[in-house]
Amino acid sequence: MTPSETLVLQQTASDTGRATYPSLEDRSVIITGGASGIGAGLVEAFVAQGARVGFIDVLDGEGRALAERLGAGAKHAPLYRQCDLTDLDQVASCLPALIADLDGVDVLLNNAANDDRHKVEDVTPAFWDERMNVNLRHQFFVAQAVVPAMRKAGKGVILNFGSISWHLGLPELVLYQTAKAAIEGMTRGLARELGRDGIRVNTIVPGNVQTPRQERWYNPEAEAELVAAQCLDGRIQPSDVAALALFLAADDARMCTGHDYWVDAGWR
Repeated sequence: MTPSETLVLQQTASDTGRATYPSLEDRSVIITGGASGIGAGLVEAFVAQGARVGFIDVLDGEGRALAERLGAGAKHAPLYRQCDLTDLDQVASCLPALIADLDGVDVLLNNAANDDRHKVEDVTPAFWDERMNVNLRHQFFVAQAVVPAMRKAGKGVILNFGSISWHLGLPELVLYQTAKAAIEGMTRGLARELGRDGIRVNTIVPGNVQTPRQERWYNPEAEAELVAAQCLDGRIQPSDVAALALFLAADDARMCTGHDYWVDAGWR
């Protein structure tokens, strides 16, 4: 069994008895970076709620496979679209088409990111721009793209994804942490600008989530140190992040906006 298959089984087992949010049924939901990791967990969770889910990613094979796997038996089969979020021309064509296919957009989850390690001395202006584009810039422009439909509907939810990394000052992530810190500020600004239109904006701040990508950085000794630094035992799963996202996207969180919500097992 591959690491990805093992994590899917762990996630499925942990989902037993999860809350159901009636307000999410038939809602139109767009998820960026939805083909793998946390994003795939988000896609699966919203599909299970009966939402109409569209997700975008550059990982075409993974995206198609996930859409096919989740489509069987779902009330609404998820729609996958390949899109490079660092290319704003692609964003400008992909997002309106996906919104049209979903007959609007009620919820946006700005999840896509890349946390490749880097050293200060190796950063060039071109690498700076590339890191900001993949981790920060698209979150604003994807949000900008969904706002007209949300304003027309008189309501909407935007969930930006931050990171615990800059709060901890982890090594070899200075540009990633710069972008993730800025996202929390952007959330505050967007919440103020869009609140009177009925649009709520929050940041989800995950801790270290056990995904195949994150497993690249941890041997058993490092994993043990990570868990010891948390208040709770165990590793955070994509389904744990999705559980928080479901609540914040649902009408149950109707008065929650402009803030950061953590799911980190107390790793601070």
